[in-house]
Amino acid sequence: MKDITKRYDAGDITIVWQPAKCIHAGECVKALPNVYKPNEKPWLSPENANADELRAQIKLCPSGALSFEENISENATKNPVEYTKIQVRPNGPLLCHGSVEVTNSNGEVEMKENITAFCRCGASQNKPYCDGGHNKIGFEG
Repeated sequence: MKDITKRYDAGDITIVWQPAKCIHAGECVKALPNVYKPNEKPWLSPENANADELRAQIKLCPSGALSFEENISENATKNPVEYTKIQVRPNGPLLCHGSVEVTNSNGEVEMKENITAFCRCGASQNKPYCDGGHNKIGFEG
């Protein structure tokens, strides 16, 4: 599937859906069945939930196919940024909990939300992200 990105305006936030990342776990439908209706077009009706409900559900997306962007007007005061937590997994990746902007080695910038696993062992074929390569090489650290 091509790298398609769809955006759905939900007032305070914009829901971003990247279908190529979706693993169809159905967490979105289970959490907010009035919003996510996979058998309908459009399949997403964000007006059926408030922004806090949408944010909470999107943070549960296991694949990262769903994310959101805050819609902040120029005159609005931005909420304080939540802190980012870094966790070193024994013999595994570096986990970043929270929102983080990643600039890849080719200069592309992407926003990551919730949990991002960064490679510490050097064996990942998806750098800078972990792909589980540490298990294959017996990484200790």
